This record gives sequence, structure tokens and C-alpha cells, in this order.
Amino acid sequence: MAKWYPGRKLSLTRLSIVLVVIAGLIGGGVYAWSKVQDVQVASERTPWFDSYVDVTATPTFPFESPGEDGQKNVVLSFIVADPGDACTPSWGGYYDLDAAESSLDLDRKLQRLRNLGGSAMVSFGGQANHDIAYECEDASRLVDGYTSVVERYDLASIDMDIEGAFLADEDGIARQADAIRTVQDARAVGLDVWLTLPVAPDGLTFEGLQAIRTYLKAGVDLAGVNVMTMNYNSESERDFYPAVESSLRATQSQLRSLYQEIDAPIGDATAWSRVAATPMIGQNDTRTDVFTLADAERLSEFADEHGMARMSMWSLNRDQQCSANWPDPKQVSDSCSGLVQEQGDFSKILREHRSGAISQVAEAVESDGPIELVEDDPETSPYPIWTETTAYPAETKVVWHRNVYEAKWWTEGDQPDLAAENGSQPWRLLGPVLPGEKPIERPELPAGAYPAWDASKEYRRGDRVLFDGDGFEAKWYSRGDSPDAALVQPQDSPWRALTDAEIAEVIGSSNEASTGANGSGAAVQADASSDSASGGASDGGSGADGSDADGS
Repeated sequence: MAKWYPGRKLSLTRLSIVLVVIAGLIGGGVYAWSKVQDVQVASERTPWFDSYVDVTATPTFPFESPGEDGQKNVVLSFIVADPGDACTPSWGGYYDLDAAESSLDLDRKLQRLRNLGGSAMVSFGGQANHDIAYECEDASRLVDGYTSVVERYDLASIDMDIEGAFLADEDGIARQADAIRTVQDARAVGLDVWLTLPVAPDGLTFEGLQAIRTYLKAGVDLAGVNVMTMNYNSESERDFYPAVESSLRATQSQLRSLYQEIDAPIGDATAWSRVAATPMIGQNDTRTDVFTLADAERLSEFADEHGMARMSMWSLNRDQQCSANWPDPKQVSDSCSGLVQEQGDFSKILREHRSGAISQVAEAVESDGPIELVEDDPETSPYPIWTETTAYPAETKVVWHRNVYEAKWWTEGDQPDLAAENGSQPWRLLGPVLPGEKPIERPELPAGAYPAWDASKEYRRGDRVLFDGDGFEAKWYSRGDSPDAALVQPQDSPWRALTDAEIAEVIGSSNEASTGANGSGAAVQADASSDSASGGASDGGSGADGSDADGS
């Protein structure tokens, strides 16, 4: 008999029902709380769009000057192993970090981008070359290599592009993951780490899944997984975009399973926030795969609906229509999309409703007071100071009011920071003079690099000569025309002066010839084409099976 209700018996059936109801309420409450927490975690970052930029492509892309409405979030690619030293990072195998500044003004351009409110991360690896972890087995040097890049460019985000032969290298990926964990742990300001991987319509490949497992088991805190939604080898163009969405849905499901494996489950919304997509805009490497402007609209809507924090594309270099001289729109170009479009159309579509930025440490250099013109000092200027009476051929660099400018064509008397009278500015602003800079020594051609100019000799296009120690190249047939006229009236002279980069290439070739193929250090080359310097997400990447792709 019940103590509290005399005359009434305790019903086990009723008790069971009550317990089930209570359990349901508790379970529902836990589920609701978990759902709320999941959404909160997924919403921690403001969604952003970034675009890969092939740093070593020719001509160089002016990412530092996006304009008022241009693309301001960029992924600079690719850091790979120096051909002469597997443990040393280089840009595309052509420039070590110092050479990238002296030849490409990369540090300066990055600072200008940040001053304009832009953000950047750096991508390691890619398809065409090898990450430093591929052959470098010295754990300490690996950490030093990654750290040198992160610290030099003051990064809070990095992108690890794993594909090609490296995708199947479990030992190399393990070395990489351990090194990145060490770098991440030591970075007091934090370091977002993104894995960029090939993907098939049914999701990540076995090797891709193993790469993520390796990173998670190494203890790396992954910001997310960026899949290269490209090169599916579709049967027809109409089958391409459905494969994009299919691959993203499958990747999200796989990512949840991977976190479940390490007893760190994540919710549906959190998983979507950690999935990013990088389409290859326009013509892909496989002729039936074409990512159109309409596809960009659909992908943008899909990403917004599913809460994908990051969107990207390969590449900013390609976001324009090919010229009329490009013979086959189905032939992939590293500098145009192969579609009819206005410049920047893909970027505009994919960044719509995405006001966020890549995680950054470096802040824009701003002044609260009035801007004062600073007198230029030759001792702290990397290039000669501009003067009104000097003629400057194209690609000449000067310093004016503590900024570096590059001549777009021959110019004389046009002050770099003033609008030209005819509205056409012959100077391109590269960025500020950086703290601690000193004059950059111009490369000099070695004695005997070319024959001395001879007034009685006939010269044809492409012939090179020395005149007073300087190198010149013939633009057309010439006889008796002194090369020094090219410095005063380059448009009328049959000669043009060799650029510093061309001279550096000659020096590099000369050094290789004298020291043999075992010389260390990355060669500095003017014509570092993206065919050989880039790979991965920013060159069209590889197919889902890791096969070669040369979209750049």
C-alpha cells in the first residue's frame, strides 16, 4: 500500500510511462542543447571568400592592388621544397624567401594588401612540386622551414595542399603533420590549418581520408578541409555541377565520421562550417568539365544554405576572359577562364554575402594624424629615388615618398604619386618601403656573358650584346644603332635593356654551369611559368585519383 496515498496501489505501468516521459524530456533537452551548441560553434567565424594567386606566374598578378571592389582575401601559392635542399622552403622552386622579396617584392605587396584591408594565407605543396616534408626527414629542419614562412609573413592561417605523389606518402604526411602541430603549438597568436585535398563525386579518396586521420591523430587542430571540386572527368558539361554538390555532401559526412573515430564528435552544422570548396573556374583540365558563372551562383547559394565558412577558387589569375589571340577556349590557360566574362566576375559572385576575412595577425599600418610627406633616404631605400629628369624604361623600380613604384612603360617626368595629365598613370604602386630595408644590389652580368656590341655587325631579333657592361637584347633587325639609345628613347630603339630578373637568370645559369647540377639554392628566374612553378588547388589541381593536372 502506498504510504502517501492510502488506499491506492502503485501502478508499475504508470511508473514506467512516467519514467519514459521524463527520459524523453531529458533526452530532448540534451539534444536541443547540443543542437544549439552545434550551431553556435559553427557560427563562430564570419563566412569569407578567398582566391588562390599563383605567385610565380608570368606575368605577375597584382593582388596587392584589388581596388575598391576587388578581391582582398588571397591564398598565396605555392611554398615547395628548394630543388637544391629538400628542407628549405621556396616559392615554386624558383625563389627562396629573400629572393621572392628582392625579385617579386612579395613582402611589400603583402603589406600593401593588408594596408588596404585585405587578408592572406600561404599554401604549401600543390601538384606540380613537392612539399618540404616529401623528402626532408629532419624533424627539426622541417619545423624550422614551416616556421620561417609563418613568421616571415606573419600568418595566422596556412593551407596544406596535399595531392599528387605526396598524397600517397603516409610517412611524409606524418612528418608534415607532426611538424605543423609543433608550429601550431608554438604560435601564441594561434594558427588556422586547412587541408586541401582532391575529391570525387562520392567524397574524399582513401588517401585523402588517411591524410586527415594522420593530422587528427598528430593533434593538429584543423580549421577545416578544403576540397578541390574540379576535374571530375564528367561525361558531359551538364553532369559537372551536380558532381560538385555531391562531393561536398559526401565530404561533410566523412568529416563527421573521422571526428567520431577520435572520440571528438562534431555536429552537423559544425561539420559543414569545416568544409570548404575550391572550384577551378571556367575550363577545367578535362574538356567536359567547365565551371560556369551559373555554377558559381549555384555553389554560392549552396554554401550559404549549408553554413560553409570558407569558399575559394583557382584562381584569381584566371578570373578574366581570354584574349582573341587565345586559339582554343577548351585549352586551359593559367591567365584566363576560357569563358565569356568580365574581369573578376567569378570573384564577385562567390564572395557575395561573405564579408569575413582570413584569420590574420598583421594589422594595417595606419596613422591617426595627418599624412606627412617623408623625405626619401637612399641609405634606407631598396631602389633608386625617383627624379624628374631621369628616363625610366618599363619594369624599372623606384622609391618615392617611402613607397616603391614600378614603371609600366617608358616614362620621364611623371611623378609616381600624381595623376598623369592624360589620365594614364605610367607607374604601378607595389607597396611601402619596409622597416630595415637597405639598397638592393642590382645583379651584374658576368664578364663575357655576351659578345660586345659591334657597330659593323648585323643583329636580329633576340640577339644579346654587352654595351659598357650592360646587357641589351635586339627587338628587331639592327646595324649601327647604339644600344644606349634604348635608355633614352626605348620606343624608337631596336634595343631593350635586360631586366634585373633576366640578368639574375643568366647568373643562375652561369653558376649552374660552373658548379654542376648539385648547386644548392633555388634559382631566381624571371620567366617562372606557372606550368612548372605551381600546382594543386591553384593550378587546377589533380583529379580525384591524384592524377596529374596542369591547369595553371
